Amino acid sequence: MANLGGLAMPILVSAALKSTFVLGAAWLIALALGRRSAAARHLVWTAAAAALLALPLLSVALPSLRLGPGGGLLPANLGLVFQVTGTAREGAAPQAPASPGTTAHGASRPASPVDWKGWLLLIWAAGVALSMTQMLTACAALRRVRGRAVPSPDRQRTRALAEALGIRHEVEVLETAPGGMPMAFGLLRPAIFMPSDAEAWGEDRRQMVLLHELAHVRRGDVATHLMARLALSLYWWNPLAWAAWREFLKERERAADDLVLTSGAAATEYAGHLLEVVRTMQSAQPVAWAAVCMARPSQLEGRLMAILDGRRNRQQTGRLAAGVAAVLAIAVVLPLAALQSQDEPAVSPEVENTIRAAISQKNHEMLEQAAAAFEKIRKYDEAQKLREAALAIREQVSGPRSVDYAVGLTNLGDLARKRGKIADAEADYSKAVAAVGDRAETASALTYLSMGAYRVRDFDKAMEYAERARNVAKSGGELGKVMTWMGQIREKQEGGAADAEALYTGALSQEAPNSAEAALTQEIYARFLRGQQRTGEAEVMETRAAATRKALVGSATARFMIGQGQTYRVGNGVTAPKLLSKVEPAYSDEARAEKIAGTVLLQIVIEPDGTASNIQLIKSMGFGLDEKAVEAINQWRFQPGTKDGVPVPVQAQIEVNFKLM
Repeated sequence: MANLGGLAMPILVSAALKSTFVLGAAWLIALALGRRSAAARHLVWTAAAAALLALPLLSVALPSLRLGPGGGLLPANLGLVFQVTGTAREGAAPQAPASPGTTAHGASRPASPVDWKGWLLLIWAAGVALSMTQMLTACAALRRVRGRAVPSPDRQRTRALAEALGIRHEVEVLETAPGGMPMAFGLLRPAIFMPSDAEAWGEDRRQMVLLHELAHVRRGDVATHLMARLALSLYWWNPLAWAAWREFLKERERAADDLVLTSGAAATEYAGHLLEVVRTMQSAQPVAWAAVCMARPSQLEGRLMAILDGRRNRQQTGRLAAGVAAVLAIAVVLPLAALQSQDEPAVSPEVENTIRAAISQKNHEMLEQAAAAFEKIRKYDEAQKLREAALAIREQVSGPRSVDYAVGLTNLGDLARKRGKIADAEADYSKAVAAVGDRAETASALTYLSMGAYRVRDFDKAMEYAERARNVAKSGGELGKVMTWMGQIREKQEGGAADAEALYTGALSQEAPNSAEAALTQEIYARFLRGQQRTGEAEVMETRAAATRKALVGSATARFMIGQGQTYRVGNGVTAPKLLSKVEPAYSDEARAEKIAGTVLLQIVIEPDGTASNIQLIKSMGFGLDEKAVEAINQWRFQPGTKDGVPVPVQAQIEVNFKLM
């Protein structure tokens, strides 16, 4: 359900925005036609219903018309301190299984978190299915009624009235059960249903009722009724759609009334007959989904006032008006259907060409390299498509139980983690472990599954995964990282303090002294020592970790330095740089697991080309957050500061706030 919900959510959001625009435009046009006839306003609502039905089809069929990035330039920051916030949800992690299943290789699969997008899709589909079922049930019921009905004695009268209204085809008049509401039904063979007790009516009332139903037939109201009902079934969740449906019904009945009155019926007489029909006949609500009934009690007061108002415009719309409405609907719907937001996935032709070339050569490495480049600049849709194609090649060449295939699944899992798609990451990692079992290539997948169990406080399951990861991890930094994680788990288990310390010291013996892995272990070990009231040892560890982090940030950004010349500060003729675009930093898994929040402070130089260089760590948070901050800032772009109109390097500071929600 996670994948389905993720794919459907952009479609539902797009449908909500586009349908709201169409219905809003219809409201404005209908209001503008307030002094025109009901038939003209009904034509507007009919065109809106047709547009709603056409939107999803045209959105798929038409080429995309994309909007540029919303908002253009970000607001100018005239100071020397720029700020950005990276957020993460504490609950955005895999859920522990209620009753773990086991794969063919013995790997337990954690249950996926509740996917609200998938549930939203199911709720929408259930509403559509219910509405469609009601409409189809009504159609079936009316077909049965038609099959059992007998010809009405008013056939000759109906034929004469139809000719007077300009109806050239035969319209059946059928006699149904007594007490029923008169109605029209049938697309290809229209028929009018009259209750059998209508024989007791006077000649004038039968003629008025038949005129009204024939007016619906002439106007094609049965077809437009079904079309509008179908649109309402698809957009049942939109309150504007229900309001539009009510306006559609109101204007349709008034337009039919107008046609009866312009054919020569007296307004007071017609109003009296209409009132009596509503008073004595039963409501046809169950079949009203598919048939056009003569009257609804809820609309009666407004209809009677309109019938008796001699100043009303009662003109019917002709082919020209219908053509104009169609042109206007097309003019609105075509660009709207083609329109897509910048956030919707779009894969460039270059990506498609690369995939085709790689498939012809059966070269997955070409795709993996391209995917890594796209991931670096956070173009995740392109990276996803490339990695999926690479996985297909791995499966074709090496098979679904190969190490090569498991590596491709792990790569997809890593990408899903970066995108915050936790359920997808969990599924990919579980598949990788199921494909080849516990191997060095699946050590990271096992570690991540362990983190998922840890976050929901299933420490036994977390330790099981972690031990499996340690058994297959390569020596050095990878093994040290797993051992550090095992130490964190043992801290949470009863009587695990001694084991945790042994794991931390063992991890440090595996890791390079000045590596990121060693800094992380030192930070976690320092927290453990403080918890043991060993403050002096904790401070030593924290100092070592901070020095390592600062050195790592400096070395990581050295390649971004453009020059070693003079840098300027704002003031004395030097203008402040302006932020043009920014990328928000991601949260590290380690910081989320330890619930670390706070601010990383960096000093940078904004170069004349608008990039950041010489990034220096002023205040560290550790736990991988410093590196995440630098990774994001390397993608920022500025309008450079100037001196005497010439771009110059300007010093600035950046506060990167990390918050857990």
